[in-house]
Amino acid sequence: MLEKSRTLFTAIISDLHLCEAEPRNEKFPLWKKYKTEEFFFDDTFGDFLRHLEEKSDGQQVELVLNGDIFDFDSVTSVPDQPDFRVSWLEKRRGLFPRPERARYKMTQIIRHHSEFFEHLRAFIQRGHKVVLIAGNHDVELHFPEVREVLFERLKLGMEAQRRFRFCEWFYISGKDTLIEHGNQYDPYCLCEDPAQPFLQGYNYKMIRLPFGNLATRYLVNGMGFFNPHLESNYIMSLGAYVRFFFKYMLRAQPLIIWTWFWSSVVTLYFSAIDRFRLPIREPLAIEDRIEDIAKRSQATPRMVRELKELFVAPANANPFLIAQELWLDRAFLLVFTVILIVWLNGLIQQVADASVLWMIVPILALLPFFLFYSKSLISKVSKYKEPDEQILTTAGMITSVGRVVYGHTHKVRHELIGSIEHLNAGCWSPAFKDVECTQPIDQKTFVWIEGDGISPRTAKLLKFVNRSSKEIL
Repeated sequence: MLEKSRTLFTAIISDLHLCEAEPRNEKFPLWKKYKTEEFFFDDTFGDFLRHLEEKSDGQQVELVLNGDIFDFDSVTSVPDQPDFRVSWLEKRRGLFPRPERARYKMTQIIRHHSEFFEHLRAFIQRGHKVVLIAGNHDVELHFPEVREVLFERLKLGMEAQRRFRFCEWFYISGKDTLIEHGNQYDPYCLCEDPAQPFLQGYNYKMIRLPFGNLATRYLVNGMGFFNPHLESNYIMSLGAYVRFFFKYMLRAQPLIIWTWFWSSVVTLYFSAIDRFRLPIREPLAIEDRIEDIAKRSQATPRMVRELKELFVAPANANPFLIAQELWLDRAFLLVFTVILIVWLNGLIQQVADASVLWMIVPILALLPFFLFYSKSLISKVSKYKEPDEQILTTAGMITSVGRVVYGHTHKVRHELIGSIEHLNAGCWSPAFKDVECTQPIDQKTFVWIEGDGISPRTAKLLKFVNRSSKEIL
């Protein structure tokens, strides 16, 4: 059922990436420095909510938390006395995406950000609306057990509960704005079917994680000098990796090549093995599910079905592509080449007294081809972050809106593409250009949409600074 009353004021923020605090490492202070309490902004969030109330002159504000508000992938702690078996891998890289484990992660996020949730609760209690949209790093919000923990913490009365809603991947605000996190158009980060997102394991239910999540969990979590909130921090050339290693990692992780290799193999393994897990389908309940999604998203069931048709194909379906992104193709090629040369040298040794040093000749001869192959491969992670014009136009036609707001890329944007006004809310996450965390990218940005009830609403891209906001772009 479509929205009956018009919303005048809407604020949209994306990519907060709330996570547990990382204890300060006295020996290596730059280890996951971006995760320490030094960069928590819970108190600033409270000031931000008060500022929204001032901008609306006391009228109701609709706050849309547009995906990746919580970062389940970066929670690596495990319970002291778990009521489930914790594997060796989970102890080192974080718990698997299953209901009871995701519930524990939500409790950890709440415990480390109690002030944030108290501000959010008070905001709703004062009569405002909050819409929570799932992104790729908080895809585990699809578990009812996780949302139950969230509702328990907010402690909302019956009337206030009606002003807080969860949306699977999109929301239509004021009949004029489509709001999505944007990961559904990124093959590395999409939830393949938000309407039926669960997989059937052996005596357990789980959720299929996209490649980007798996890489964060099993690779980045073990390489604490790489900040996952900015792609340039972990997608580099070979020379840049070497320089980075000698500058920051030599003493802390001298065996980083081994850490990278086994972590990448684990990431590739889970990317491939999840393709063989059967999804949990409920054919007799799917129409009820579609109608429920539509109602909470202020859309129609037809819109839900048509928007699903815009989803891209997941990168997980192509293991070779995943291997390329992880640099495993180069590793396997190098290992295979060395084994082949050793084997051929063994054959030669049986018929001639050749020196082992002759093995260096074919290695040196093949080295230029290996380097050429390596340099010819360019990561495609950034290529698919922003949805293209055709998707924007089609999504606007499906939902009958003239404005689309995304997040996901952590990069602010405001432009007219065809007939669609496109805005990206940027991020609030601890995204820095350097390991020392002294060069932040644009942070604490948000989209502000306002109207007078007569004229069409207008949108601005703003940055929250010193308890006030200023327009950017």
